[in-house]
Amino acid sequence: MPRHPLTAAHWGTYRVRSEGGRAVAMDAFERDPDPSSIGAGILDVQDGPTRIDAPMVRESWLDRGPGAATERRGCDPFVALTWAEAEPLLARELTRVIETHGNRAIFAGSYGWASAGRFHHAQSQLKRFLNLLGGFTSSVHTYSFAAAEAMIPHALGSYRPHLNTTTSWESIAGNTDLLVAFGGVPLKNGQIEAGGLGIHVQRTGLEMAKAAGTEFVTISPLRMDMPDAMGADWLAPRPNTDTAILLGIAHTLLAEGLHDPAFLDRYTTGFDRFRAYLTGEADGRAKDADWAAGIAALAAEDIRALARRMAAGRTMISVSWSLTRQDHGEQPFWAAIAVAAMLGQIGLPGGGVGFGYSASNGIGGQRAPLPAASLPQGTNPVPDFIPVARIADLLLNPGTDFEFDGQRLTYPDIRLVWWAGGNPFHHHQDIGRMLRAWRRPETVVVNEWCWNAMAKHADIVLPCTTPLERADLCISQRDPYIVAMDKVAEPPGLARDDHAIFAGLARHLGIGEAFTEGRDPADWLRRFYDETRARVPGLPDYDTLRETGWHRVPPPGEPTVMLAGFRADPVANPLDTPSGRIEIFSGTVAGFGYDDCPGHPVWREPREWLGAVGDYPLHLVSNQPAHKLHSQLDHGAVSRAGKRKGREPAVMHPDDAAARGIADGDIVRVFNGRGACLCCATLSDAIRPGVVQVSTGAWYDPETPGDPDALCKHGNPNVLTPDRGTSRLAQGPTAHSCLVDVARHEGEPPPVTAFEPPTIVRR
Repeated sequence: MPRHPLTAAHWGTYRVRSEGGRAVAMDAFERDPDPSSIGAGILDVQDGPTRIDAPMVRESWLDRGPGAATERRGCDPFVALTWAEAEPLLARELTRVIETHGNRAIFAGSYGWASAGRFHHAQSQLKRFLNLLGGFTSSVHTYSFAAAEAMIPHALGSYRPHLNTTTSWESIAGNTDLLVAFGGVPLKNGQIEAGGLGIHVQRTGLEMAKAAGTEFVTISPLRMDMPDAMGADWLAPRPNTDTAILLGIAHTLLAEGLHDPAFLDRYTTGFDRFRAYLTGEADGRAKDADWAAGIAALAAEDIRALARRMAAGRTMISVSWSLTRQDHGEQPFWAAIAVAAMLGQIGLPGGGVGFGYSASNGIGGQRAPLPAASLPQGTNPVPDFIPVARIADLLLNPGTDFEFDGQRLTYPDIRLVWWAGGNPFHHHQDIGRMLRAWRRPETVVVNEWCWNAMAKHADIVLPCTTPLERADLCISQRDPYIVAMDKVAEPPGLARDDHAIFAGLARHLGIGEAFTEGRDPADWLRRFYDETRARVPGLPDYDTLRETGWHRVPPPGEPTVMLAGFRADPVANPLDTPSGRIEIFSGTVAGFGYDDCPGHPVWREPREWLGAVGDYPLHLVSNQPAHKLHSQLDHGAVSRAGKRKGREPAVMHPDDAAARGIADGDIVRVFNGRGACLCCATLSDAIRPGVVQVSTGAWYDPETPGDPDALCKHGNPNVLTPDRGTSRLAQGPTAHSCLVDVARHEGEPPPVTAFEPPTIVRR
């Protein structure tokens, strides 16, 4: 019997059944041993009231011009246009901004995951288009691990190459005696992979390691960050204290002679400076287990015992990506590298350090990164950029200087913001502050398929397609499957794919031929695949792939071991650091003169944490959701089924709830000085007392649209989180350094309206 067509997404590959131009069912890919249910969340929302079916323009902007009534973004009606009306209107606005203010006045960070297709990648299409027009102000790094992206190159010479070659589960199984997971190994995060995936490997990897005898320790305020089946020992410290714990472990290794001086001498530089800090020679305070225990609120003997256990056998230290998203988020990863170096197991099978097992599906997978072709974006002539999490600072402070990774830069004056394939109303912190910043640009343009908060707060909304409605290729750097994605549904109304949107605008601006190169999407896909096939031996030809639907690239012959080549011969395979070795002390970083990020791993007290409680006595952990990717498909049935009483759950320890008169299932107000949101209380002893957990991704739903101080009725925790940089080095996000309180909501709560479209005028 013929199989149903395939589609791929960041959360898996699916067989799709269609009727009447609409997808009606999504079945798991037959090769996937642990499929995710997230994909089916698109079925009930692929059309209907949340779907954007025509170009839309905010009424005040259309009637009065750019910059009109920007405070009404989020509450104004929208006017539906045809493409024949929308294209020249937007082309004129782009021309005005460029001729009057220059290309640096356009910000097109467009940070986000968009969809999994290789060609229909929204950011690539947007950046190619704008580069042909003279460029734009851009952003660098990611919300996921910005602090690591800036810090780790100073310690290891690069970051992403090591991330993509993290020691595989196949190497851990049979070699690793102990896996110590700072931030756990959360399988919910392992459902997803940037660029898409064919098979889920994280559950299989954990079970394989457990069966081979690996023991687990999870260090997290949330026990659910490690599956119960692993039988892990759980240490539940105060949040944001991982660096102190690692320093306490390092001191124990040093004081008890459990470190490896020969490894440190041959493969690292700067340990003497770090040792002086550990012993207190540098500042008069030893960073021993007693010191660490007082910070983390753990037993000192537990820290010492863990250090001894780590030194007694082959140990893998896993550091969750979430550890970077706190005040001084550079430090946990650097400290973990230092401890792994002291153990002397970096580059050995099953030993060393891993950057976030199950942070996404591909971490620890046994595969060779695929050198796949992608859409050429061209060169951006505009040199201006910002660290990705400094968008509100950019808009609020034009002309102001800021520091970043040894550079002093200046924020440009942004007049037009264009977002395609992302949603800052999900991933950015302190939404109230961002809303104030959002009033500054004269024009906000968004490519979007559904009426989320990003679309509602735009001036011009261009309706784009979903992956169901176009053919593409799924080729991920961290997954062995290449999937020929089929078009399985028809787009509603006037929705177009992003390439068609930009091709139409390009024709109005005189760059049509340069943008398309005379190719349609089918031509581009064949070109991408043929270029990839020339780089990867053994791939079938394009027509065969389209017919069979998928191809699996064979795994490497030996299990992946991060830094194995460096360990085997550090002279022949040096790191790209000034010394060619692991830099426990970095003279480069020390030379920047940053007191918030000196030249070696240090403990720096967060501005908000349980060690310095003021008006708000609970620490908020706003981690990744289990039923969606970030905010994608929050309006779909799968995500809605994970809510309680229509709102995001707020997980609390029963003792904290009892002290506040809160029962399981109560609607509660989570609040601090930055904002407040309504959630549904969920009581659990699998969370540390003093901590409350609210996953990210609930669509922002202000009680009073347009009001930066409004209550979010739906449970978006980023109305609470602080918008400040990790340090002057990385300027990353600090969402996890956040104190709040929780109170029972009295009376009837306001209804959730996050999934209702704005008023639409069809003239």
